[in-house]
Amino acid sequence: MPVPQLRDIGVVRLGYAGGVAARILLEYKTLQVRKPRMSVERYERRLRRQHLKSARRIYRATLRLQGLMIKIGQTLGSRGDLLPAEYIQVLSRLQDQVPPRPWKTMRPHIEGQLGARIGEVFAEFDNKPVAAASLAQVYRARLKDGRDVAVKVVYPRIDRLVYSDLWILKAILWLESRFYSAPLDPIYRELAANIPFEVDMHHEAQNMEAIAAQLADRPNVIIPRVVHEWTRKRVLVMERIDGIKITDFDRIREAGIDLQKVIQLLGEVYMEQMLTHGHFHADPHPGNIFALPGNRVAILDFGLVKRFTPEFHLAYRALAKSIFGHDDETLVDTLRDAGFNYKYENDLERAVAVGEMVRAFSNPDVYKDRSVMDQVNARMLEIDKRNPMTDMPGEIALAMRTMGLFLALIFTAGVDVDFPEIVFRYADQPTRQPANIIQFGQTAAGA
Repeated sequence: MPVPQLRDIGVVRLGYAGGVAARILLEYKTLQVRKPRMSVERYERRLRRQHLKSARRIYRATLRLQGLMIKIGQTLGSRGDLLPAEYIQVLSRLQDQVPPRPWKTMRPHIEGQLGARIGEVFAEFDNKPVAAASLAQVYRARLKDGRDVAVKVVYPRIDRLVYSDLWILKAILWLESRFYSAPLDPIYRELAANIPFEVDMHHEAQNMEAIAAQLADRPNVIIPRVVHEWTRKRVLVMERIDGIKITDFDRIREAGIDLQKVIQLLGEVYMEQMLTHGHFHADPHPGNIFALPGNRVAILDFGLVKRFTPEFHLAYRALAKSIFGHDDETLVDTLRDAGFNYKYENDLERAVAVGEMVRAFSNPDVYKDRSVMDQVNARMLEIDKRNPMTDMPGEIALAMRTMGLFLALIFTAGVDVDFPEIVFRYADQPTRQPANIIQFGQTAAGA
């Protein structure tokens, strides 16, 4: 039975989302109150059932809300390092099992964008989408010249939904800021500046070609080529690449692909993008990464790509080098230089805690013992109470998301990848930026 969808104005959507969240929180609180009257075994059974029930409720809510809410659900479904297994089991379906929009709606939309009937452009066009996601769905097709292509189509009238959901996101972040000391306005501004570009297929095509050029010396990393003559504002036609979803570990091994080498490669590719170039694919959830024969990888969906400002790029590299080089004294200064400010001042105690927290969360073994994570978080919260954060760099938002998604992949794959070593190695290498980007410390006249 299809899930009824709710695509009305932001107030209605916010009310619905808030109601779902409140109900889930109330059920967890009720279970917590009853915990002292239960045996350990009974409580654990009830907790697992509650996790599954809550995950299913979130899944149905995201399908009903559509839009950016699905993207948030996709992110949650990728975080096996942080969330219980029941959540991953349910929410991971959002990566490639979102119910598609019907062909009777999509066909006139596609033809309106192309300015031609489908039969005039394509020799073959499978009207059953191979993937449906938060903002678009993808079809298989063959052009008249015989090229096999994938056709990504943004949903009709998506613009209004995106801006409505940004309003919801702003409200959610405002509520979170009431409970945490971190100022979240910079995070919202960063996301609001980047997310609308996800529905502009000309922008995505430019991103694909820019990142492909950046990684041109890596023949084992495949990025689809754009078919410009049929790409439009809401339709992207590109080379079709068939691979195995990166979290389908059994199929990857059965295909003779070395999973450890593929994950190691991805770690190096993403750290090269972030630390060497300061320009990176910011949506590495499992539905966007595929393993290919020969221990190669394909990266898809370049709607969300971030280019650091030159100043923040250098500050981010210094942060990574200080944290993974265990240089806490330098970290005091690099936190400030990156834009993290506190009520009193950046101090060594906080720098030590930040370094320990990031290093802990970058070690897959830590997630096997939640008590270690709890201790690290408790220490950080205690320091925040004494010296709360007053400002943070918005540019950190997509970097944190990207790092978090990749760490979750290492955790779920269970392979031996020394991620801290990769980070430190690329943070310690020279930068490579386009000539038209002004380097940190230079003026426009002196560049």
